[in-house]
This record gives sequence, C-alpha cells and structure tokens, in this order.
Amino acid sequence: MTSGNAGQSLFAGKSKLLAVIGDEDTVTGFLLGGIGEISAKTRKRNFLIVDKTTKLTDIEETFKSFLTRDDIGIILISQFIAEQIRGVVDGHDKSVPAILEIPSKEHPYDASKDSILRRARGMFSADDFK
Repeated sequence: MTSGNAGQSLFAGKSKLLAVIGDEDTVTGFLLGGIGEISAKTRKRNFLIVDKTTKLTDIEETFKSFLTRDDIGIILISQFIAEQIRGVVDGHDKSVPAILEIPSKEHPYDASKDSILRRARGMFSADDFK
C-alpha cells in the first residue's frame, strides 16, 4: 500500500534555485559554482553580496523576497549576516525554502548561533538515536 504522495517531489516536479546571501568571497564562490541566476521576466537575482556599505534594510528585504519566490528552494546565508537579521530568520517556519547558515572566510560557523539547528535539535531526543 502506498500513500497518495508516493513518488511526488517536495517541489512538485519543479526544479528550484539556490539563493545565497554573503560576503563577496562567499557569493563569488557559489557563482563560480554555477548557482547564479537572473530571472528573464523580473530581472531579479538569486544572490546578494553584502559589504560594509550594504544597508540592513536591503539585507532584510532581499531575504524576505527570497522567502516569497516560488523558484527558490534553499537559501544559503552567511551566519554573521543571519545574526544581523536574526528576528527575520527565526520568523521563517516553513520547510521550503530551507535556510542554511554557512560560515565565511572571516567568520567561522558557530552551531550555538544557528536557530534552525537549535529547532531541529529540539525536535528529537537522545533516545531517538538509540
């Protein structure tokens, strides 16, 4: 017996983009890896390079726009930038797009600051893995 959703993708058969928000080195690395996309219709990009002149409101607006785009499945965000907009990041409670906090060259990853990881840990107990 199979469930009614057997064989269906989480994305309903549509391919999804990765989006990335990070410092220049981080974003450039992902762009060189081929994730860069500019929508032919809207001319919107799936990435944001953050530097010292980038306004906090621009980061928040870009992040929120990535959350609402139906062509984005995963948002990669440098953890030090996620810290700057923590309230918005923590407010996202849907599985798609998934949010992954990543390290950058200047800022190593700190698992204690990753709200998504903290939520995931709260879903399981040590007994679940025995």
